[in-house]
Amino acid sequence: MLPVTLTAPTEQRQEAAALVREIRGIDWLQLLETWGLRLLAAIVIFVVGRWLARRLSTGLDRVMGRAGVDATLGGFLRNIAYAIMLVLVIMTALTAIGIPTTSMFAVLGAAGLAVGLALKDSLSNIASGVMLIVLRPFRAGDHVVAAGQEGTVLEIRVFQTRLRAFDHRVVILPNSQITTAPIVNYSALPQRRMEVSVGVGYDDDLQQARAVLLQIARDEPMVLDDPEPVVRVVNLGESSVDLVLHAFADNADFVEARSRVIEAVRNELIGHGLNIPYPQRDLHVYHSDADGRPIADILLRGVADDGDRAPKPLAGSP
Repeated sequence: MLPVTLTAPTEQRQEAAALVREIRGIDWLQLLETWGLRLLAAIVIFVVGRWLARRLSTGLDRVMGRAGVDATLGGFLRNIAYAIMLVLVIMTALTAIGIPTTSMFAVLGAAGLAVGLALKDSLSNIASGVMLIVLRPFRAGDHVVAAGQEGTVLEIRVFQTRLRAFDHRVVILPNSQITTAPIVNYSALPQRRMEVSVGVGYDDDLQQARAVLLQIARDEPMVLDDPEPVVRVVNLGESSVDLVLHAFADNADFVEARSRVIEAVRNELIGHGLNIPYPQRDLHVYHSDADGRPIADILLRGVADDGDRAPKPLAGSP
């Protein structure tokens, strides 16, 4: 029998012996000391950097508050600045440990792309929230119509905006719906114009009606003298001549001022003998048919035909 040479186990034993010699040659104390110092440096960088980022963001908020920047915009910029500084601090701490940040940025970029595709609707709301906060088409406390909803703005958030309707319902609107629809802001200007429409009869004196409406506006303390109230004839209707009173009031007094003016218009016009017509219809009843025969004769003949017919004689009766 020929001898068999076992080379594979011998090579494995040699590799294991080399690995053991290499492990024995490592200075574990120095290695632990080096990694301990790096870990300690990373912890110090993170703690100090986080404290510094918080202080800087708070200082930025104070500076914007003294500069008169809107509170919502100031809070948003403060949070953005804090998040950016915190990311830089974390990357610096990881670099101090010895972790390469280049590959980490690549991984974060790929993960961010995947998350962005999955959360595209939420990101759309975030982008719309940034636009609302930066461009500021309205602010907290404004009376607006946004995305078809009317109310007072309670809060503008990054994802959504909260409105309080006039019946005290809280309406929460996604920001993407607000920026893609017309926005009506009734509080953007300090004054608001009211339009009070009224009709007078064709036989009434238009100059008298105009004078009465203007006097109502001048006597109402909530109506502003500048701009001056005006009355215009806007339409010749079916039963009335239509006039419109244009008057201005402060935003805070608009609803009450308009209600009082409308009540005074009704009372004063009637008190001065002027008419406020309402639509009327005339009904014409013709007493003959298309051939000229009287309707009464036709009805009487129908009644006679139905009720006054003589019964037919029975068979075999005399």
